[in-house]
Amino acid sequence: MKDKKYIENLKKDFRNFLYRVWKHLSLPDPTPLQYEIADLLQHGGKRKIIEGYRGVGKSWITSVYVIWRLWRDPNGKFLVVSASKTRADAFSTFTKRLLRELPEVKHLQPSGKQRDSMVAFDVGSAKASHSPSVKSVGIFGQLTGSRATEIIADDVEVPNNSGTQGQRDKLLQRVLEFESIIIPKVGKITYLGTPQTEESLYNELPSRGYEDFEENYQLYIFPARYPSKEDLKKKYGTNGTTNIHESIAEKVIEDPEIAGDLTDPKRYSPQELLTKEGIYGRSGFALQFMLDTSLSDAEKYPLKCSDLLVVDAMDPEEAPSKLLWTQSPRYERENIPTVGFQGDRFYRPMDFDKGHENPWRPYSGVVMAIDPSGRGADETTYALVAHTPSGYLWVLDVGGTKGGYDEESLKFLAEKARRYKADLCLIESNFGDGMFSKLFQPILKNFTDAGIEEVRHNKQKELRIIDTLEPAMNQHRLVFGINMILKDIKEEVKAHDRLHYSLLYQMTRLTRNRGALRHDDKIDVLAMGVAYWVNAMAIDEEESLEDFREDLLDEQLHSFMDTAQNTLGGNKDTLKDLRDIY
Repeated sequence: MKDKKYIENLKKDFRNFLYRVWKHLSLPDPTPLQYEIADLLQHGGKRKIIEGYRGVGKSWITSVYVIWRLWRDPNGKFLVVSASKTRADAFSTFTKRLLRELPEVKHLQPSGKQRDSMVAFDVGSAKASHSPSVKSVGIFGQLTGSRATEIIADDVEVPNNSGTQGQRDKLLQRVLEFESIIIPKVGKITYLGTPQTEESLYNELPSRGYEDFEENYQLYIFPARYPSKEDLKKKYGTNGTTNIHESIAEKVIEDPEIAGDLTDPKRYSPQELLTKEGIYGRSGFALQFMLDTSLSDAEKYPLKCSDLLVVDAMDPEEAPSKLLWTQSPRYERENIPTVGFQGDRFYRPMDFDKGHENPWRPYSGVVMAIDPSGRGADETTYALVAHTPSGYLWVLDVGGTKGGYDEESLKFLAEKARRYKADLCLIESNFGDGMFSKLFQPILKNFTDAGIEEVRHNKQKELRIIDTLEPAMNQHRLVFGINMILKDIKEEVKAHDRLHYSLLYQMTRLTRNRGALRHDDKIDVLAMGVAYWVNAMAIDEEESLEDFREDLLDEQLHSFMDTAQNTLGGNKDTLKDLRDIY
């Protein structure tokens, strides 16, 4: 047995114990970054999230940490939770193996009268308790009844349980149960993992604050390469600070030229990391090794605020013939809040003034799309979309009403159709077998002469919406007004106390996954209105504008001829000469 001072050093500093275990396993010395993770586990706060790149060894380090903690206090209670029970059991199995093999902690092996299974076991000198020293469970397994001094959430978020908003909500509610399991005041909760989306559980927890937890969660990020100085806050920041671990952030600030170099060169060589980048692809590598979700979300969430054209105000009857889209900073709409992802912005068009080069033209038509509420929590929603001959779609209004088939709601919708001079009302008929149209038609006649047309869909909703809106937005044909955006963000949050009902929130969070959104009623009804004009949008903008200019010239010539005829008193020879000229 080693001398007393040696044992004291192992117990005093977890990094010393980690080195001892690594030597026992015939591994290379722990890397500086692995030592930083070990230091966080020992000295970090009671609520922490450690994001490490794939392969850094965070799970192994934490298994060793559990043994070290039990060596110092055999009465500690650890609950290990992973996305699957198999993954959680692998954690506890490795822990038990080390208890068996490592001479310094062999005395912690379970005795004959203690629990001794792969899913729950006690350490040798632990006092009798309802809770085992170490217990492993899947995140959706039996958590109720457990008690722990520390919970280790090891990769609880994986693609299979976080791909949709419903799955993320379910996962969040599950992990919130940790607060009732942990022993108050002294208990710790530690998350280890890599985020799967920008709305990751690991990004959600720090923002919830003291109302939900005993103390705020602290997020520590360890990417495989040094980020740029600009990205410290742009991609990894919260409230003006960076979540990159200080050991990495300080080096970037001192020497910005270090960006792109390996943060842990003893773990991977540059060539090995390049190989992994080729295997995972750009977005996969950014997510798994750089812990940066911006590239992943750029592909996963195709509808962005920056693709819209945002004008100061909309005329109820006419609009410019041509708009020039730009992402120049000087055209950024800084006075409008955005619910899009980090870096997503609103921009105004470069040319919006009425003039000879950009004549204004009456809308060629206005449709009102209506999606009646079913039996769920969604509203009856509407979208009024106007079309100009040059191919632009103007979103005049989008909203909803809690009612469905009641007379007050039907009158509300009919008034909207009258106010915006809708030519046609498109009604989703998948629910009620056309009943809504039959009830709405007599009321609509009292307000406007607009017709009614029923629409039935049989394609997966998320795919249908994206396939309709993405081309229009990528071509920068969808136009919003400032008031429309402010109404969507402010009124919906005020009415529902959440952003899920906001059109722009639904737009920027929609993916191709089935059930991607908790509420998708507003983005769905907007897609209905846009789909109606898809064929019309095939018109070439320049050709349409040229035709319009020729029409204007013809009108001016006819006006001139009428004036000339009156002035010349009907002189036929002179009028004939003028017609030949023009």
